[in-house]
Amino acid sequence: MGGNKKNTGGIYDLQLLKRMLRQVRPYKSKFGFTIFMGLLLSIIGPFKPKLVMLTIEQNILSSVGLGLLTMLFIYLGVLVIESILQYFYAYMSKFVAQNVIKDLRTEVFNHITNLKLQFFNKTPIGKLTTRTINDIEALNRTFADGFTNIVQDVMKIIFIIIFMFFENWKLAFLTLIPFPLILIATYIFKEKVKESFQRVRSTVQDLNSYMQEHISGMKIVQMFAVEESTSAEFNVINHKNKQANVDAVTYYAIYFPVIEILTALALALLVWYGGNRIGIDRSYVDEIVGFYMWSVMLFRPLRMLADRFNTLQMGMVASERVFDLLDTNISFETQGLAEPNKLSGDIKFKNVWFAYDEEDWVLKDLSFNLHEGETLALVGATGSGKSTTINLVNRFYDIQKGEITIDEQPIKEFNLTALRGRIATVQQDVFLFSGSIYENIVMNNTSITKEAVIAAAKQVGVHEFIMTLPQGYEYKVMERGATLSSGQRQLISFIRAMVAKPDVLILDEATASIDTETELLLQRATEKLMEGRTSIVIAHRLSTIQHAHKIAVLDQGKLIEIGSHDELLVKDGAYKRLYDMQFKKALV
Repeated sequence: MGGNKKNTGGIYDLQLLKRMLRQVRPYKSKFGFTIFMGLLLSIIGPFKPKLVMLTIEQNILSSVGLGLLTMLFIYLGVLVIESILQYFYAYMSKFVAQNVIKDLRTEVFNHITNLKLQFFNKTPIGKLTTRTINDIEALNRTFADGFTNIVQDVMKIIFIIIFMFFENWKLAFLTLIPFPLILIATYIFKEKVKESFQRVRSTVQDLNSYMQEHISGMKIVQMFAVEESTSAEFNVINHKNKQANVDAVTYYAIYFPVIEILTALALALLVWYGGNRIGIDRSYVDEIVGFYMWSVMLFRPLRMLADRFNTLQMGMVASERVFDLLDTNISFETQGLAEPNKLSGDIKFKNVWFAYDEEDWVLKDLSFNLHEGETLALVGATGSGKSTTINLVNRFYDIQKGEITIDEQPIKEFNLTALRGRIATVQQDVFLFSGSIYENIVMNNTSITKEAVIAAAKQVGVHEFIMTLPQGYEYKVMERGATLSSGQRQLISFIRAMVAKPDVLILDEATASIDTETELLLQRATEKLMEGRTSIVIAHRLSTIQHAHKIAVLDQGKLIEIGSHDELLVKDGAYKRLYDMQFKKALV
């Protein structure tokens, strides 16, 4: 996927970080305001110990100051200002994060919807779900709790150190003795946790893919009674996920006690030194109190930085995977500008060669002409290239050699949305989305009225059935139409095709899942739907295509016969053998 880049750190991490920050551009003013709020908070925090020191020095050890009550009100005023700034800082950082994530999730979804079908043939749905939901959620935490908080913590550390050195450089050096050890421990911890989080994200992806696939295929799992082996396989993946998380927790369990020890060491040195100095000269009390407060302030963001870097690291891992998906260039290289309001439906295949994997040819030098209003039936054994042919008409894939034209115009010159909007396809395996029957028929096309849907339903003969359901056309269909029979789903797909008013109609074994009674019901509606339209039909039952203008017989991707039903029977070739075989079966 997208080149399979590996995060090797260093420059690559910096590039990822820059690309993540580019997502903030639409909200740069609000993001800048958040950083400014963080800067103010970073100054106000270290200023509070200085106020305490002034109070001790001027109002406790002596009486030259403004007075204890005045200093108390000043301190409370600083706390109020800090609280207000903290509110705006927290609100704006979360506001920017949520908007960035909304935009990114939309960008990812739109990118996925424009990828070629061959991408989905090779990529598990659970993997894409992980990218769009889990990984982007990790980025949400990065933007909300990573970037701005890291900047604020770093600035706070810098200002605290400045205050300390400005006050007493000797005490500052003494307090910062464990500082290098803390930085080393933090770096080691960050690298170890980074590796763990990469494994966590990978195993979460595997869990999602496995769950998605096996829940969708639960009927098959139960049908073949493989629940135990399926559960065992899931447990293996689940164990890997657990172990990756346990490793991350282990690093946390080691790191924080180490930091606590080093922090305690710094405070112990300060107390030891300060105790000795106070015993000699009580005027050092204010400095010792101030440095103690600064030390606590200093080591708290240091400890938090490790957590912030973990959040950032999770975001880096997640962003690598999300951007890898966005960089996946399996979309159509060229898309034309032609947006016809109507097609006559003159379709030509000229020496078309096609392979899904660029090696094994599925279609080999396929050529045929289909004139306006004609019906072409495709027959042949499984794997002969019938479904591939109709996929190429919709331009779900690009051919390697040859040319496909519609109305004498190369198919690559059409805008994909405009082209597919003039073609309606009724598939054997009908997919219905969660939602009402009406929503599944109109497919977000606001130009289709309720009256048109009802008229089409009456034409197909399914209006009465729909009205027997609770809420009628507003009846909620479960995922994949699980609450409807295969025949009912097929009827709805015919209505869907009818209301679209296509110029080209494709029936991909559309009556294969329908009983005889339902098929007879659809026959008249199908004939009406095909009337005056160019149609391509795939059918295993040859009795349904005898009136087609042309019947093309495919064998291993090659066109071996083409003609009308009567012409092919007279020819006494492959079609005649298929027809005789089915006719004899029908007699039996």
